[in-house]
Amino acid sequence: MCKDFRVNDLRVRPVEEADLAVLVRLRDDAARWMSARGITGQWQPGELDEGHFRQVMGDGEVWVAEAAGRVVGAWELWWDDEAAWGPQPPVAGYVHRLMVDRGAAAPGTGRLLLSAAEDRVAAVGRTRVRLDCLAGNAPLNAYYQKAGYRIVGHKAGKPQPSGTPKSFTLLEKELRQAGQG
Repeated sequence: MCKDFRVNDLRVRPVEEADLAVLVRLRDDAARWMSARGITGQWQPGELDEGHFRQVMGDGEVWVAEAAGRVVGAWELWWDDEAAWGPQPPVAGYVHRLMVDRGAAAPGTGRLLLSAAEDRVAAVGRTRVRLDCLAGNAPLNAYYQKAGYRIVGHKAGKPQPSGTPKSFTLLEKELRQAGQG
């Protein structure tokens, strides 16, 4: 897969205030897509609103990907995640809410977004990308493992926007640094 986003007609940029409604739609559509495929317990439509994404914009970063002038995906990038990982030295970026518009995005877009997140983490000098995935979501856990992430632990009882704590698999990918093979 080519990582040059221009070749794939994909433009990655930080989110703007005008994108907030699109982020809520992407998140809700992803929740409905999972539910239709029997993946329950991960995301529910209506759980997050524009205020959630606005808060993340203040505490971390939110990115969108556009193709043909339309937002086709997004993700959050946090610089710490004590709720899942506990106190950590500043060596990682934490990817959350990787979302793809399944009706508009080309196959492989999710991997391109993940790669863009990894590039952003490396650009600030951090050496690892971490994420958590609902422990019971075997297809998504396998997806991240195929993308080079390894399981490094589990977190039971992580607080959620819905108020019901859930158990997660903790995954990590070590990034190549400039000058490494």
